Amino acid sequence: MPLPSAQLFTHAELAQRQLSAAEQVDHLLARRGAVDHSGPELRTLIEVNPDAMSIAMERDAEARDGQARGPLHGLAIAIKDNIDTADDLLTTAGSLALTSTRPLQDAPLVARLRDAGLVVLGKSNMSEWANMRSPHSTSGWSARGGLTRNPWNPARNAGGSSSGSGAAASVGIVPLAVGTETDGSIICPASFNGIVGLKPTVGLLPTDGIIPISHSQDAPGPMSRSVRLVAALLDAMTGSDQYLAACADASLSGVRIGVVRDHFGDHAPTDAVAEAAVALLAATGATIVDPVPGVSLPAPAHDDEDEGLRVLLHEFEHGLTRYLAGRPAGGPRAVGDIVAFNRDHADVELAWFGQEYLEQAMVLPGLDSDAYRTALASIQRQARDDGLDAVFGGHEVDVLVAPAFPPASMTDLVLGDYGSGGACTSAPAIAGYPILSVPMGFVHGLPVGLAVTGPARSEALLLRVAGALETRLGLLADGALVPPTSTGG
Repeated sequence: MPLPSAQLFTHAELAQRQLSAAEQVDHLLARRGAVDHSGPELRTLIEVNPDAMSIAMERDAEARDGQARGPLHGLAIAIKDNIDTADDLLTTAGSLALTSTRPLQDAPLVARLRDAGLVVLGKSNMSEWANMRSPHSTSGWSARGGLTRNPWNPARNAGGSSSGSGAAASVGIVPLAVGTETDGSIICPASFNGIVGLKPTVGLLPTDGIIPISHSQDAPGPMSRSVRLVAALLDAMTGSDQYLAACADASLSGVRIGVVRDHFGDHAPTDAVAEAAVALLAATGATIVDPVPGVSLPAPAHDDEDEGLRVLLHEFEHGLTRYLAGRPAGGPRAVGDIVAFNRDHADVELAWFGQEYLEQAMVLPGLDSDAYRTALASIQRQARDDGLDAVFGGHEVDVLVAPAFPPASMTDLVLGDYGSGGACTSAPAIAGYPILSVPMGFVHGLPVGLAVTGPARSEALLLRVAGALETRLGLLADGALVPPTSTGG
């Protein structure tokens, strides 16, 4: 029988609503077989849940008995490989060092998703250690999962670090995915893969059971092809019903949108698509305030002067050590153990780039050090008090918009990531404020996203703005958001 609550979504948003949960799992696994390890070899999922079919059958039985758990009951979801699941799936952040043990319990976020009736189809590949291993890393690559490729052009990068989540949702291997972001790790793959991705306010969702980088910046978030599905997933993640409801208002009357011109200029064709998107937002009734200033922290002359990096390294060492202490015996217990493991397995782990960040982090003092406290206070003041808060208040705007990223760059494992753009993510990351990327069009056949940023706990408004743009563009209705490699499944 079809899954329940189909009236909440359009056919384009949820074609698989015509399938039972078990039929959906069967269909999605066939699609994965066609594009992940054959055809374009996208490598979006690092591992498939062997219990997915039996869980789907349980969800179907509940639906038949009138016991659907919510609007997403029975839908499949991919969980990023740095989020704990207490099942037969590993949680490794892409690293071979963590393959010897499994978490003892679900992360609270995963427990919420299971309670909402979702079926965990598998773990998605990611940039190893969420790109917190080396300044020369390649997004989408991990020693455990290999390289996740972009479904719009497999020679191009899928973005990081939630690479597999972004690509899997884009190509239709899953309708829903969970990513995590410190700075750009949901927004970049969402933009590169032509999907919607939301990093919520830091603290809105629990981060227990998630392999950490930074307690002051980390947040898990929903990823999917449509705004309404992202909103419904955020409802399931928070246990609320406000976010999908926020998408019902197609008018933006009364909403003041600031255009951050400082974040234009990296790529003229992308800027042109963004200009058209801003015009469409104005046509929905929004008041456009153009320009408003951007917020950028001063670029340090040397790494040892980089306060943002100093904060991340201190919090990474502290958080990762605490996380490892909660894993079963038999695996690494400290950052130094991971460094040693990588050296012992250098032919695989260090084949393409080093582990400079791990080596720097393992020798740092604790979070009570003056260097850490001073750096944290400095960057938060610049990004939040003197930065975004000053822009929102001084220009009386509700949200900010700018191009998220230029089109996906070519993947280069030898030289690592390159390219410009994405400056819009750093200030919200440090401030802990929400940011969303919604597809706004194409450049030479590659999708590009519009970044929408708001103050703390403004997720409902961000989704409303993104939903209005999505409706005006009509990309879902005419199938423009289907990547060419999805036809293989």
